[in-house]
Amino acid sequence: MVQTSILTAEQWQSIRTVLLDMDGTLLDLAFDNDFWLRQVPRLYAAQHKLEIEQARQQLFDLYHEYKGTLNWYCTDFWSEQLQLDIIGHKKQLAHNIALRPGTLEFLQQAKAQRKQLVLVTNAHPDTLQVKLDKSLIADYFDEIYSSHQFGQPKESVSFWQQLEQTIEAELSECLFIDDTESILTIAQQSGVKFVVAVNQPDSQLPQQESMVYPNVNQLTELMPRETDGQSRSKK
Repeated sequence: MVQTSILTAEQWQSIRTVLLDMDGTLLDLAFDNDFWLRQVPRLYAAQHKLEIEQARQQLFDLYHEYKGTLNWYCTDFWSEQLQLDIIGHKKQLAHNIALRPGTLEFLQQAKAQRKQLVLVTNAHPDTLQVKLDKSLIADYFDEIYSSHQFGQPKESVSFWQQLEQTIEAELSECLFIDDTESILTIAQQSGVKFVVAVNQPDSQLPQQESMVYPNVNQLTELMPRETDGQSRSKK
């Protein structure tokens, strides 16, 4: 059980902008894992008349080849590669999209404290729209960006350089929350002052252990508690 917040009250006050990933941070990654690891292989096997295991192997080889690139996140790319209507199938399954516990509470609290909230996702704009339509969280954000707008994924330093110029806020005044530690590393190296990981992005999988960065399960754990500041002031 978490006894104190990861951020002190002073640190939280110093943060001007909160940068938030979407899948696995705000939304349950169970949807994406089910879609790409189970639904797409099933659809691909039926489309190309393959055994499911053969289809899965072919797909996983492709996934491995493009992981971490902009194409990895591009629905147009995968629709062409696999000859499947990826966004159409996502819309059919959109009822499975779900918020992670604590998401709405965190957004409401951060908004009430006048933090600038910026959604930064690698999701393709078409996928982003499907998820925003289902989750109804768009109104909480001051700005929403897909890495496709910058031509670089969040795994690239160039993404962070372009983002800093676009949001007109110094990365040194930002908190960034993501479920992928390699992306957090790039963000930190690019100048983001505070980075925090989500340790259970998929509700159907166990919590990740031995994480490099400070981590939380629910985003509300980031909110400083009054007792944190009080206990420090008495020392």
